[in-house]
Amino acid sequence: MESRPARKQVDDSMLKFGPTKVSPDRSGVFYNIWYNKWSGGDRVKEKAKTRCKIERDAGMTKGDRTKNTYFCLYFARGCCPYGSECSYWHRLPTESDLLDTTIDAFGRDKFEEYREDMGGVGSFNRENRTLYVGYIHIGPNIEEIVRKHFSEWGEIEKIKILKDKGVAFVTYERSLNAEFAKEAMCNQSLDHDEVLNVRWATDDPNPRAKEEYKRKAEALAAQAIQKSLPAEFTLNADYTNKRPKIEETNIRDQYYGLEGYESLEYFDPPMIIKTQ
Repeated sequence: MESRPARKQVDDSMLKFGPTKVSPDRSGVFYNIWYNKWSGGDRVKEKAKTRCKIERDAGMTKGDRTKNTYFCLYFARGCCPYGSECSYWHRLPTESDLLDTTIDAFGRDKFEEYREDMGGVGSFNRENRTLYVGYIHIGPNIEEIVRKHFSEWGEIEKIKILKDKGVAFVTYERSLNAEFAKEAMCNQSLDHDEVLNVRWATDDPNPRAKEEYKRKAEALAAQAIQKSLPAEFTLNADYTNKRPKIEETNIRDQYYGLEGYESLEYFDPPMIIKTQ
């Protein structure tokens, strides 16, 4: 955690893109008040006008002196104008952050089910650590490029690239980091002029992957419980080495089964890209 004051990411001239902005720019024919987005007509996607830089922007805020606060949504998007005066955290989630599972990293209520488009806050019925990243520019060393950009938001467990679809699946070690990354990388680019479509991934249909996911969730829950209890209750408990190891062989068979993730219905239709 940085001891320096958090940096103001934007000035007053940029406020229309940040916390004071009520609704998104018009990019369709119909406005959906439930999803807070435009739909219909030609799909136009604009590149985000701001981006968070952890090394430059992170620091202490008023939120660090307040109990029961959350991460700043606008900090994650790179457009918080308050800096050290912000009432929320301007940093990345860590292992010591334990939040209610019915809310996300930014204090927003989760829902019983995911949205149809797998966007939005997410569901409290299933921990999701995997992001679907669409419209990536496929080129040499694409996995290294994806890792470079997404590892800025937390420790990555694995990455799967579907080159023929222009899609990546990025799985984080912790769900809070996945939630932070989803907002931080929305409508951003990698090393080219693509505009990323970042949303939640659906369940991996591979049975072995589901079992591995279940074991990891149980291990993480045990670690969280241990950290929340007084020391006298955990003297003889050791959860540090209980986390299952991922086999390095047959990775393609263990994760992201082809039957589910390579279905044509899962991927994005063509989109008109508008860049600055």
